[in-house]
Amino acid sequence: MELYLKNDGREQMYIPPSFREKMTRAFKEEGARWIDTLEERVNGYLAKWNLTPLGPVSNLSYHYVLNVLDENGVPTILKVALSSHDLENEMRALQLYDGNGCCKLLKADVENGVILLEKLAPGTMLAELGDEEQALEQFMNVWKAIRREVPKESLFPMIHQWASQLSRCRKMQEYQTGQFSEEILQLAENFFGEINDTTDGLQLLHGDLHHENILFAEERGWMAIDPKGVIGDPYFDVVSFLMNHLQEKKDPKRVLWKRVEVLSRGLSLERKRLLKAGLAMTALSAFWSMEEGDQSWKQTYQYTWWFHEWLRK
Repeated sequence: MELYLKNDGREQMYIPPSFREKMTRAFKEEGARWIDTLEERVNGYLAKWNLTPLGPVSNLSYHYVLNVLDENGVPTILKVALSSHDLENEMRALQLYDGNGCCKLLKADVENGVILLEKLAPGTMLAELGDEEQALEQFMNVWKAIRREVPKESLFPMIHQWASQLSRCRKMQEYQTGQFSEEILQLAENFFGEINDTTDGLQLLHGDLHHENILFAEERGWMAIDPKGVIGDPYFDVVSFLMNHLQEKKDPKRVLWKRVEVLSRGLSLERKRLLKAGLAMTALSAFWSMEEGDQSWKQTYQYTWWFHEWLRK
């Protein structure tokens, strides 16, 4: 991937069109303004921290993530966010993990939404492993490695704050036309409350622990990256993995059920409770995608009905 493109006789930082479109669709005018100032911001931190750019990562999500070399020529990761609030939670989580089960935080300017991270090499994503059973095993190892009690005077958001966003779903056209049912919405809201009220203990959650956020490091094995940093019941920290990479499977429903079975057994989780967490979190994820205009919400929404079906057995 090219780092710079020629434009009107000058070099211009490469910002993938898909990333530009995603940020603009999700954050409207704010996202467009952020994209317009991104090159200037990145160049400022390359100079400030004496970094050499190598090009953006291939799987950009909602942050601009750039491969760089530090002043000693060591590969590192520069991450620039639209919202400094998101990176503030990530920074706190990384500090608590302190390199145990998760990559290390090297530098931070949280007020401006910029952090420098350890680069995990070779950085193979769990999604590239290819073997479902091995992926499940390594996920469980990482999930266990990053369990942390809630720190004193925690400033992390709570999972019920995420769940409260579901109420906005009732204003969406998809809800009003019956595409997103009141039954699923009510169950999701109820299950968030039930699991929170009956927890054996709230923990720091990664918040987005799936195949692309677990990478292989040659010296330390499989490690997590990109923690959201949220407080909640640990059951919720399984669902991002459960629903990830199902669409390309020949029988996604069977694969999802197998994951529920294996993770319930391997992590000593009560199956019915995990199904409730699954329904709640997939409903929330579907709503978030729907709100951003991402049509993939329909597939995620289908998973809520599978969880619903299994809960009735």
